[in-house]
Order: sequence, then structure tokens, then C-alpha cells
Amino acid sequence: MQLLAQDYPADRFEIIVADGESTDSTREIVKEIARDYPQVKLFNNPGRLPSSGRNVGFRNGRGEYFVVVDGHCRLPSNTFLKNIRDAFQKSGAECLGRPQPFVIPEEPNWQRAIGVARSSWLGHSPSSYIHANEEGFVSPVSMGCAYKKEVFERIGYVDENFDACEDVEFNYRVEKAGFKTFFTPKIAVWYFPRENLKGLWRQLIRYGEGRAKFLLKHPETFSVELLLAVLFTIGVSFGWLTYFLSIYLFWFYIIVLGAYVAIVTVESWRLRKNEPLSFVFKLMIVFFMIHYSLGFGVIWGLVKKMIGKSK
Repeated sequence: MQLLAQDYPADRFEIIVADGESTDSTREIVKEIARDYPQVKLFNNPGRLPSSGRNVGFRNGRGEYFVVVDGHCRLPSNTFLKNIRDAFQKSGAECLGRPQPFVIPEEPNWQRAIGVARSSWLGHSPSSYIHANEEGFVSPVSMGCAYKKEVFERIGYVDENFDACEDVEFNYRVEKAGFKTFFTPKIAVWYFPRENLKGLWRQLIRYGEGRAKFLLKHPETFSVELLLAVLFTIGVSFGWLTYFLSIYLFWFYIIVLGAYVAIVTVESWRLRKNEPLSFVFKLMIVFFMIHYSLGFGVIWGLVKKMIGKSK
């Protein structure tokens, strides 16, 4: 309903809902809303993936500008659409990028710990702009979200072989095609962090698998950052075996692991603020899960690809 409440002429925008064959009451709710608001359009998403859902909107939209808004987020104001239009016109860019801050609950529970940790420099990629706050021209890879129609006409649509990181792969092609991307906090969208560790694990495993698929499609995107994530997961899982190979290697493993624990402890304590001491331990666990699950997802994605090729 936040999109319908925008301070923007109702006949100048459309809301395309791509329904992935839901079995709840989503379709009925959307149809009921569409009866009162003709700018709301319901389309099927038979692919049932975020990638295919994006393409449903991109292919069926009739406007000049397209923006992706997920279901699990919140718009900060009723000028969101105006700000998108103004940013395109002001910058002359073909793509816009936005921050994606978290809606963090006050109670010191797991959801708060996940939101706080993932907002920290230690909880997300240092090359990402999702927590930046200064306008400017940047790489779209980590946060491109809005596009002029000409982008699709030149590079095509989202790769529907991706179940995660489909936006990263698409934005990479946007950058390679030479399109300019303008980043502005005025079109920020607030997201809800996962509520528990199980949800976080599943999310980052999927993301890691998507990064593996992205790397295999575009080998030139290999980075030290991704390598470190994989090495961390391998090291935590099997580093203790160095004890049987060399005492020097084992002590090196202990020193590196100790340094990691020290960094995580210091950052968790810094983020604690007025929360109880138990919140520090929650943060430490969340940081570990972020780093471990991302690397595990990348490894699992590569293994699945190798198995698929061998069949």
C-alpha cells in the first residue's frame, strides 16, 4: 500500500505484481486491490524465482523507468517515485542505485543482532554501497535497482538460471555495456533482516551459491574477497587437521583463528551500546554464521556445478 500512497499521479505509474504460483490468498488480495486501483497489474510468474519475477515486470511494464521493489521491505516516504524520476533526470544515468538499510527492532533478540551485524563493516562486503549515504556515480553491481527501458533493449533481461544473485549478474552486464549508474540515498528502501539464525543460514547459502554461479559465468569477476570467504570456511572446518601434519601449521591455524575471534569480539562489543552482555555473544555468533555460510554456499554451488557436469 505504500506504493499506492505515493505522491505521484496515479495514471503515470503502474505496479506489476509477479505472482510465483502462490497457494495462499495473495492473488485474491491483489485482484481485490486492483479493482480499486487500476494501476495495479497481476501477472503470473511460472518460473517461481526472483529472476523470472523481475523479467515478468520488465517485459510487461509500459513505462520509461523500471524499479524493483521486493515484498519484504518498507518505503521511507511517499516521494519515492518522485525521487526516482528526479534522479534519472538530474543525473542522465541509465541506472540508479540505492542504499538498503535494515529495519532493526529495539528488542535485543536474534533479528536485532542480525540487522546490527549485517549493517557493520564486518557484516557485508566492503565493495558494496548498500549502506553508503553519499550521492554519486558508482558501479551498479551491488545495488543497481532502477533502469531505463533502453537498458533491456541493449543487454536483454535477467538470467533466469539464477536463483540468487540474479541482480548482481544483471547489474554486472549493465556496467559492462557502459551504462552510467547514479547512487542516491533519496530512493533508499528499508529491508527487514532475517528473524533467526536458520533464516540467515538459508539466505546466505543461497547467496553463496548464486555467487558461485556468477563466478562461473563471468570468471573475470574472481576476487580476493570471495577467496577469503571460501578459505575461511575450509579453514574452520578442516584446519584442526594440520595438527597431524605439522605443529607449526597447527599453531599458525590457532593464531589466525584467534585473531579472527579477537576482531569479531571487539566489533561486537563496539556495537553492543546499551544492550545486555548476552547481546555481544549473539553478535559474535551472527558474524561467524555470516562468514561461514557465505563460504559454504560458494563451495556448495561449485560442487553442485561439478556434479552436474559429470552426469
